[in-house]
Amino acid sequence: MLQISIPHKLFARKRLVLSALTVLTGIFGSALAQAYNCSGVAQYAAGTYATGQVAKNNNRAYQCTVGGWCSIGGPYEPGVGWAWTNAWTDLGACDTAASSVAPSSKSSSSSKSSVSSVVVASSSKSSTLVASSSSTAATGTGYTVINSSTVQFYVNNASWVDIHYTVNGGGQQNVRMTHNADNTNVYTLSAIPAGAVVVYNFTVGPLVGGAYDTASAQLTCCNAPASSSSKSSTPVSVSSSSKLSSATSVSSKSSVAASSTSSVALGNIVPLFNSGTALEPVIQFDRGDALVTRFTDRARDRHAKENHFQLHDHYLPFYWENRTAQIEIVDTIAKGGTTIRMNVTTLNKLDDLQAENRWWYVGNNTLAEFCGNGVMNVIDTTHYWKESNNNCRESFRQIKIGDKLEFEISQFMDAATLPRGRNHYYGSTFLYIVGKGLVPWDVTDMNPFVGGKTYQRDSIEMPASALVGGIHSLNRQTSAEPADHFMQMAYGTGYNNGQPFVLGRRLAHTEFTTGKHDESDENGIFDEMVGKAGPNYVNSSCVQCHNRNGRAPVAAIGEPLTKWVIKVGDGAGNPSPSIGRVLQPQNVNGSGSGEGNVSISSFTESNGLRKPNFAFERGAPAQFSARIAPQLVGMGLLEAIPESAVLALADENDANGDGISGKAQKITDPVTGEVRLGRFGYKAAATSVRHQVAAALNTDMGVMTSVLPKPDCGSAQSNCGNTAGSELSDTHLANLVKYISLLGVRSQRDYNDAQVIQGKSVFTATGCAACHTETFTTSAFAPLTEVRSQVIHPYTDLLLHDMGAGLADNLGEGSATGSEWRTAPLWSVGLSPCVTGGVTGPDNTDGLPYGVDGHKVCAPNANYLHDGRARTIDEAIRWHGGEGLKAEQKYEALSAADKAALVKFVNSL
Repeated sequence: MLQISIPHKLFARKRLVLSALTVLTGIFGSALAQAYNCSGVAQYAAGTYATGQVAKNNNRAYQCTVGGWCSIGGPYEPGVGWAWTNAWTDLGACDTAASSVAPSSKSSSSSKSSVSSVVVASSSKSSTLVASSSSTAATGTGYTVINSSTVQFYVNNASWVDIHYTVNGGGQQNVRMTHNADNTNVYTLSAIPAGAVVVYNFTVGPLVGGAYDTASAQLTCCNAPASSSSKSSTPVSVSSSSKLSSATSVSSKSSVAASSTSSVALGNIVPLFNSGTALEPVIQFDRGDALVTRFTDRARDRHAKENHFQLHDHYLPFYWENRTAQIEIVDTIAKGGTTIRMNVTTLNKLDDLQAENRWWYVGNNTLAEFCGNGVMNVIDTTHYWKESNNNCRESFRQIKIGDKLEFEISQFMDAATLPRGRNHYYGSTFLYIVGKGLVPWDVTDMNPFVGGKTYQRDSIEMPASALVGGIHSLNRQTSAEPADHFMQMAYGTGYNNGQPFVLGRRLAHTEFTTGKHDESDENGIFDEMVGKAGPNYVNSSCVQCHNRNGRAPVAAIGEPLTKWVIKVGDGAGNPSPSIGRVLQPQNVNGSGSGEGNVSISSFTESNGLRKPNFAFERGAPAQFSARIAPQLVGMGLLEAIPESAVLALADENDANGDGISGKAQKITDPVTGEVRLGRFGYKAAATSVRHQVAAALNTDMGVMTSVLPKPDCGSAQSNCGNTAGSELSDTHLANLVKYISLLGVRSQRDYNDAQVIQGKSVFTATGCAACHTETFTTSAFAPLTEVRSQVIHPYTDLLLHDMGAGLADNLGEGSATGSEWRTAPLWSVGLSPCVTGGVTGPDNTDGLPYGVDGHKVCAPNANYLHDGRARTIDEAIRWHGGEGLKAEQKYEALSAADKAALVKFVNSL
């Protein structure tokens, strides 16, 4: 569709669009054309058609997909009108002879399992398949065992089907199945290794209704189930065409299936994920005729590159209600076609004149100007689409592979149907490389805006080396919101995960005492969460400790440490009889009823390094460990690192004699009782994101869950309350866990800076990389597709290291001693001070695109290490002792220039 470029006005209420020429006739229909039995199918005639109804025209069969449009005729006449593909699906050329092989639609009286005869006819010629007797069309999906290394999958009564499968946890394959005249679909998978586990599901285009995904299922090659026939070829029914959400999956309780491929022995550690783990659908797959990308977005206040407004990365009131959207890009150009189509699904009706989908950034008159503007086409109140074959950035030429399609979808909602809150929103800026997919983006410049200059801050693909969080790393922030880096969903978050993410975010920002949301009074009270905290607790919400998902600030001397966790023990290191394992200073009846306040009484400083001293209101426990709240980003990715990859780095007895051991923490899973690898917390005492979140709810907020249903209570305490078990539903817990797991990691900054490049070399030469391991590849079995099979650069080995007496406390945890600490990840460490400290300065009220940043500037509050004692990266390095002493000594011996380069490199991560 040719479209005129119209400068984007601020909060414009109407948009003009000129549909000058349409050249999109029959693209999808011709690609999917198959023979169709037209016996009994009525000839098309202008009139009323219902969605799903089939008609024939010019000797081809068509199925109505949008009843309202099918009934219009004219431009929507199937196979003839210029817009027919928006209303109809081409089922193929009419072939009345097909009736002789088409399955009967009548029910069979046989009680045996029914399998379509076409499954037999379409099988490999070398197959010795013996079909079960049947006189009825099979209506389900399934597979047939052909021989010891071959299976044939089938889906019946569908116009097209894609199969998605993995073998032994390898890369996912996505293949269009062979479609037969009677609407059966088959795919033969051969050369399967003996005993291999094949995990698969189908995307089904049914004869009536919209496409859907089946549940994930698996088979072990190549034996028939015990209940099946002993014949060498056994049809196995999987499901009966039930329309399942693409997020639906079949879980496996087996913990003995193979973990990631590695020769490293796990010992008694049971991996979190294995070949039996249910996997969420992939975000991108090859459909055969198109490269399909399915992801989600959330509503935004202003545009991504408008640094003068500083209003893109924050969250507006009611962000969890009706304000996420699902986006599907169907790129036929990647497979030799001519168009790109975007299908958009919203939770609320969009405004008729403002359902915008802007393509092809030009950045001329504004920093939000696109040349391919216009309102999307409407299917119904929540489904919209846009399709084009031309690139208006390049004189409206045909789109080609490699083109940079930068786009933004606005959610300007229909005010009459929106329950509450503001109705006009913009969207995230995405960069799609035609033929490749979504890519995190950087910009060509961050110079002051000049009106009339084309391609200012043009998006470019972020280099792979800068994607510290994998392909879902966040793009460069161009909206000048330095405090909001850690609050973003991973770039291109999966199709079904946008709404769980924002629902989880609401929980993270809700006080479990009052139900109040911390960001805006307009958000009201979350009634269900009122009174869940306590009776004893540290703080009432997640973000009360984790400032904007970052580290807590170091409290002033004498100020109660309500953003810290103070772990305590008796003389033997067991939980304190009067406190439990964590000191909870606050109580729902007032702090006087809690377990006593803790504060920093003073700092001891020597050689420029300081160490906090603590005062306990009711006397110091025999043992304790004071820990400041850490940042939260990247936890889902750390969870997905295979256990074998971590254990391969362990050298507990320093067998190689390099002075660095590295010990894996082993923790009992609170749900299954199995031994897991410890990953989270300063001493790696939590096994998973779910475990870590549940532990924080339990001890920090006094909220019980099904993971940890009992309160943290000392043996001599009687005021712990909450003895009734779980207080937060598993649904809420799952949303909160998904939110934390999918927080995006910002891509590396200044990656081309000469000093940063030099600093990386110095970092390695100094010995820092011996513990701060740069790169891992995450597990192919991770359930979240956003963290699965990602190459990441967290700069941690997740192991425990003895850091010497200077950093030691006197309380062990698990197998960690008081002087052993988990290697801290370094990604995003350079962004931490602004996230913790926030910003200062007035709002921008003039809207002028001056300079590079708005009025609000970073008010940094930097602190590092487990108790925030280090005020700079330099101090944090100089605190390294024990196993880190050699690296610290090498650092001390560096020139000033090399020290500065190393620090700049760390801050770039």
